[in-house]
Formats: sequence, C-alpha cells, structure tokens
Amino acid sequence: MKLRSAGDSAQGLRGLRRREGLAAPESAAAGLQHAWLTRGPLAVALLPLALTFGVAAALRRVAYRLGWARTTRLARPVIVVGNLVAGGAGKTPTVIALVDLLRRHGYTPGIVSRGYGRPGSALVDVTADTPASDSGDEPALLHRRTGAPLVVGRDRAAAGRALLEAHPAVDVIVSDDGLQHLALERDVQVLVFDERGAGNGWLLPAGPLREALPPHVPAKSLVLYNAARPSTPLPGHVARRGLAGIALLGEWHAGASPSMAALHALRGCPVRAVAGIARPDRFFASLRAEGLSIDAVALPDHDPLRPPLPWPADGTDVIVTEKDAVKLVDPPAGTTRVWVAPLDFALEPAFEQALLALLHDAAPGIRDGSPPA
Repeated sequence: MKLRSAGDSAQGLRGLRRREGLAAPESAAAGLQHAWLTRGPLAVALLPLALTFGVAAALRRVAYRLGWARTTRLARPVIVVGNLVAGGAGKTPTVIALVDLLRRHGYTPGIVSRGYGRPGSALVDVTADTPASDSGDEPALLHRRTGAPLVVGRDRAAAGRALLEAHPAVDVIVSDDGLQHLALERDVQVLVFDERGAGNGWLLPAGPLREALPPHVPAKSLVLYNAARPSTPLPGHVARRGLAGIALLGEWHAGASPSMAALHALRGCPVRAVAGIARPDRFFASLRAEGLSIDAVALPDHDPLRPPLPWPADGTDVIVTEKDAVKLVDPPAGTTRVWVAPLDFALEPAFEQALLALLHDAAPGIRDGSPPA
C-alpha cells in the first residue's frame, strides 16, 4: 500500500493560543471526568445510553470472536497498548518505554498509531520531517522520542502491513491505543490505568469505561498502573512517573536534554503552564509539586494550536508539554521563553520481565533480535 510522503503539508505553528475561561479545573473535559468518578445524577441519567453502548460493544466482540468480522494477523508479533477508560491514562509514555525495553533486548520495534487530530485517513510513514499536523501530535512525539519506524493509519492492520513493507527489519510491532481495534490480532496486551482506575465502573457515556472491567487479567495481558498505587482490583505493576526537567523549545527540537536545575530556577517566577492533553490537571500538579507558582491554561486534547496565539505581553515564561511542543516549531517573538517539560517514565523490572516472557512465548524465533523463521 502506498504511503503519503513525509513532508508535503502544513506550515509550522508560531505560538500558543490562550482559551479564556478554560482553566483546568473548570474545563468541560475536566467536569466530565469528575462526573465519571461518582454515580451521581448525571451519570444515572446517562445509564440508558450506556446500556445501548454496552450491547453494541458486546455484539461487536462476539462478531470478531465467531469470525463474522474479519481479523488480520501480521507477519510479526503485535503488542497492543491501550486503556479501558476514555481519556489519557499514560499510553504514549508506555509505548516509548516499551520501545526502549525491546531495543535493549535485541528487538527492532516499529509502531502503528491512529493519529488522532490529523486530517484525512491516508497512511503516513512518519519521519523527522513529517509535520505534526500530518501525523497527529502523539505519533509525532512517539517518533521524536524513539526514532522507531512509525506508520499512522485509521486501519491498524493496514498500517502494520505498510510498516513491514517499508521497514522489513522490524520484528515486533507496538500498536498505540489499539485495545479496542479488534480487527488487528495481537500477541500481547498492556492495559494502562491511571489513578482514576475504572471511575464509577459504568460504561460510556454514564462512566469512563470503553468496555466492561474484566473480573481478572485477560490472557496474554499485563496491567500497568500509571499511578502511585494500583487503582483497580486487577493485579498489575506500577510505573514511576515524574518530570524530567525542562528545555527551551528551540533547543528541545534540536535534541537538548531537559534540566531539573532549569525547572527549579523558575521557582518564585511568574510562569504560564499550557497543556492540550487529556489530563492537564496532572501536568499542572507535577509543576506545582516542584515548587512552581503557575497560571494554568488547559486546552482541549489534541488542540492544533493555531494562530493567532497571544503570548504573555510581559515576557512571562511559558511551559508546555511535549505533546504540545511538537506542534510549536518556532519560538515566539519578543522576550517570552517557551520551555518544554518532558516526562520521566520508568517501568518496574518485574513488568519488563513479564512482558518479555509473553513476547517470547508468542514468537520464540525472534528473541534477542534473531530473525523470524
């Protein structure tokens, strides 16, 4: 299948647009997330829709299980990373950590991703020159952090075939946010939860669940908690997360490492923190935990950051997430400094060993990078 070329679109973005009235605690998204934590009047009112959603989801799963809906098995093993709840739970840092783990053990991983927020549905083989507007912000970040071969496409199976055709050295595929994409067969699943767990335990739209919480960990699956402790009854492993520091936007794009000293130097200074992610409150809390006093501005998840983009007129420093930084290719004019705050995300050794064991059971012929039979 033909892939779209890597650099044939969109001009770079030059700033940051503030959304008046969208401070993190008051945003509509934050309000909905809060409603999903309890079984309050709004959630109860939405239960009939949740029942309809649940029946449709169950019928869809039955169709795939009985072979009525077509599935695709790729020529290389597939690790699917996803979550049962709507909204960000930490899939992107998990994919980055998995790619690093696989490389350390001799594998040559590639990534397939949906690419939310991008126009069109064409397959895109992402390179360093691909604008985030073509690939989506999360794939752009995944490629920047890992350098792994990455193909974006709504159809994960088609993206996987294109990935293997364009990059035949790839011997294991990591599917970003592919848990509910049942058309692609998988060998290992990683279910990611954050501190919200399963929320109120109800299906969308009455609760946050895309599918019912299983009574036990599914076969060939691992549970990873992007939280300080497990947040559901399912046994799993806990990932360690925190800020890795900050780097100036232009230097970050050039490959500079983040600095905790630079982050701590902003203590006591006016700082505007901007986040167009699913859980901006978590980003803001991590900055405050480092002693910063911030003016928090929450944007919608996958916000394109289109101009006009008013930067602080007084030269106040701005801190953005990595996911937003991939869409900001030029520093602002004037005295405003824009900093990028990457995430430091580490897997437990026990999780790493368990995942490698599942992968070896699924495809023993490629362990430690030896070619498949």
